[in-house]
Amino acid sequence: MSALVWTAVASLAAWLWLLLGQGFFWRTDVRLPPGREPEPWPSVCVVVPARDEAAVLPVSLPALLAQDYPGRAEVFLVDDGSTDGTGRLARELADRHGGLPLTVGSPGEPPAGWTGKLWAVRHGIGLARARAPEYLLLTDADIAHAPDSLRRLVAAARTGGFDVVSQMARLRVESFWERMIVPAFVYFFAQLYPFRRVGRDGSRTAAAAGGCVLLRSEAAERARIPEAVREAVIDDVALARAVKACGGRVWLGLADGVDSVRPYPRPADLWRMVSRCAYAQLRHSPVLLAGTVAGLALVYLVPPVAVVAGAVAGSAPAVAAGAAAWLVMTGTYVPMLRYYRQPLWLAPLLPFTAFLYLLMTVDSAVRHYRGQGAAWKGRTYARPGAVPDEG
Repeated sequence: MSALVWTAVASLAAWLWLLLGQGFFWRTDVRLPPGREPEPWPSVCVVVPARDEAAVLPVSLPALLAQDYPGRAEVFLVDDGSTDGTGRLARELADRHGGLPLTVGSPGEPPAGWTGKLWAVRHGIGLARARAPEYLLLTDADIAHAPDSLRRLVAAARTGGFDVVSQMARLRVESFWERMIVPAFVYFFAQLYPFRRVGRDGSRTAAAAGGCVLLRSEAAERARIPEAVREAVIDDVALARAVKACGGRVWLGLADGVDSVRPYPRPADLWRMVSRCAYAQLRHSPVLLAGTVAGLALVYLVPPVAVVAGAVAGSAPAVAAGAAAWLVMTGTYVPMLRYYRQPLWLAPLLPFTAFLYLLMTVDSAVRHYRGQGAAWKGRTYARPGAVPDEG
């Protein structure tokens, strides 16, 4: 057989393994497990790191303050050096809408060895500890929670005995480029960290979604959160690993009633979202980068190339293997598109989207070696432990 046929067969074999051997990552039925209402309800402190979030707070913050939670709950919003009046707006929204008590704090500039977001989280947890809460809810400023969100999170954590309960917020999907890239972003994340494996006792797979993380305070102290992950750019995954390494139980799934309201109207906005931390995900390793590029090409790009090239060369085996791999790929993407309520004609276009992600990953590495590195809200981290630069 020709090299084209062998490559197409290898891609098909990879897809059959992904279909059956990667924790059924493509299924979207891992949702928040039902929980019994505890008696009494434990106390919860909500920590919200916020840097220049005035555009999204009018939608997200009132929903958070309006939580229908029977126990004691309080919100700590950490205004991390905002220049758009984030802290002032938060206080105005709390005065206008009422609901859970709100405290707005400011941590000052992060010292060397801390990423800006985690420095803000540390400050918020420090404020919360004075209340001695049983649980901490770490949530982003762009996340809008349904009224029963906190209630369901706590009930699930208590019933399942989980130290971390995290939901992958449903990201906004309205513009054309959001439709092309956002569902694939969650699909690829689930492929790397299959949700079923995350929640399985004894599994080494650990991950969380930073927009919504309910963390038991005792587990946070045992795992030294956030100090143990202070340099992490992908802080949610690092947090889950730290908790699991200390014997904690972690659950992660797709969200219902936890939505991101942050818009990504332009391709450049989505490009930055992915490329800012893609190379950090690969531990800044050129070897892992080369393997990732080769893997993406084999798994996602070879099937359509084999179909076209095989048809031109008159190679029926290449066409058959490429088409079969493309069909399996398309089928595994359909559930995620349904979860995001998107048209199914997007599913066969996944190779194109994967090619964009390949370019974003390479761009992330190029930025790293140019000293630009990962970034969060205008702060750039050129290397682990680097002092953040203001952008």
